[in-house]
Amino acid sequence: MELKKSLKLEVLGLLLLNVFVLSMARKTLPSINWVLKETKYTRLCSSKKILTVNGLFPGPTLYVRKGDRLIVNVQNQGRYNVTIHWHGVKQPRNPWSDGPNYVTQCPIKPGANFSYEVIFSTEEGTLWWHAHSDWSRATVHGPIVVYPSVGKSYPFAKPHAEFPIVLASWFKGDVMEIIQSALIGGGETNKSDALTTNGQPGDLYNCSKPGTFKIMVNRGKRYLLRVINSIMNEEVFFAVAQHDLTVVGMDGAYIKPIKTHYILITPGQTMDILITANQSPSHYYMAARASAGVVYDNTTTTAIVKYIGNYTAPSTPVFPSHLPNYTDIDAVTNFTNRIRALASKDYPIDVPKKVHTRLFITISVGAIPCPNDSCDGPNGSRLAASLNNVSFEEPTVDLLQAYYRKIGGIFTTDFPNVPPYVFNFTADEMPDNVLIPSTGTKVKVLEFNSSVEIVFQGTNILSAAENHPMHLHGFSFYHIGSGFGNFNNKTDPKGYNLVDPPEINTVGVPKNGWATIRFRANNPGVWFMHCHLDRHSSWGMDMAFIVKNGTTRLTSMRRPPRHLNPC
Repeated sequence: MELKKSLKLEVLGLLLLNVFVLSMARKTLPSINWVLKETKYTRLCSSKKILTVNGLFPGPTLYVRKGDRLIVNVQNQGRYNVTIHWHGVKQPRNPWSDGPNYVTQCPIKPGANFSYEVIFSTEEGTLWWHAHSDWSRATVHGPIVVYPSVGKSYPFAKPHAEFPIVLASWFKGDVMEIIQSALIGGGETNKSDALTTNGQPGDLYNCSKPGTFKIMVNRGKRYLLRVINSIMNEEVFFAVAQHDLTVVGMDGAYIKPIKTHYILITPGQTMDILITANQSPSHYYMAARASAGVVYDNTTTTAIVKYIGNYTAPSTPVFPSHLPNYTDIDAVTNFTNRIRALASKDYPIDVPKKVHTRLFITISVGAIPCPNDSCDGPNGSRLAASLNNVSFEEPTVDLLQAYYRKIGGIFTTDFPNVPPYVFNFTADEMPDNVLIPSTGTKVKVLEFNSSVEIVFQGTNILSAAENHPMHLHGFSFYHIGSGFGNFNNKTDPKGYNLVDPPEINTVGVPKNGWATIRFRANNPGVWFMHCHLDRHSSWGMDMAFIVKNGTTRLTSMRRPPRHLNPC
């Protein structure tokens, strides 16, 4: 029986991977050279050096077509170890170029270089790239635009023009020193001093008005905004004054169009948004501000939509009246509940109906006691985040090499399918035995092409006031359900959307709630999963999957590149 099931999985997986191979064989683009270096930037009335790619903040935009293959040569002339991740790019059979530090590669040390082979397959729309080593992604990030294949078009009218809109964080201090100091002390990290739009804070901050980002539009034309949340620790609301938004894509896949006054976008997510310049010629703010968390930057970044033509410009652009307040949970739910996959004949989806592996994963921020209560966390403890009560410890050799070369003692394969304790996860008071997580480098092994369901359950252990954007490398998954409170295994699955759930790579787990995803483990390799609030990831809200090889070359990991950086 098991052999029969395994053979069925092999055949299905081979068919899917053949699709990947056909896609990636279409075109290899010319190589791109990137130099990581310290560059002086002035924001908020002061100057400092930040780590950049080719001197740019945000970094350069990559333009590709669906199924392309790209080589990016990265030379590190900075002061810190760095890696680059291609967020939302599945990298079929190629975890070697996925990028997370000490998970799929050892870092690119100062003075060293590494060539990434970026393989696109089924993705189409907006993705992004960013550093995946400590907090260097605060300034090392940029858009990826994946156009349809040659001869294909969008499933909507072609826009007159398009604009990447990269939302990010600005810290007056050195971001690497901020996180290193926090990790040494064990307490909270400093919040950012500003949010930025395409590198600029906007009019509402000191010394920022001259640099405010502007887009120029012609009345009556339609435009595509490619919005990316690369902010370090805040999910945000985003709106454009007096202009409706039509969301048509998310995380590199198309969705049923959503007409809305605002969006809610978590760190890690991308959204493709159509906007028509149909208002009286003037200046209008686009604005983004946080949806409240425990520690958050409660400032507002702005850019300006400026109509082309002859008219009297206002002294101040119009501000979006529909931009929700920080604590408007209803606004979050009202938007996210409307997201559905396009699920058309040309853009089909394939939601696993039968599940082979089920995981119930609790998401928690706890604390570990320190000797003599000497740390900066609650009651002298050290903050530690966890998944199923396991706080991830970064290994000394990357997991992928350890797995591929069978190096023992680096990780264990006992990541639990369920939490060690079952309790009222969202209660106001918690039992003492759930406050302290264990630590370890634990992975979950998946059979090739098995279907996987994960229920993420938020907890109220130290605080539940944050949405957790959970990101999975190497896959897109289907978000089939979510809700508030404790997940009910008998009643909640009855409400799952198995018809047109969005196919995404980052899901926001509601504050004190749950979210369920499904995916097919058809991509062999080692793949990281983590919270995209960087402070939580730094505290250990991470784990990794090992997807086993199939029995053929096309269902197995590719061989490693000739050059791998030493640890």
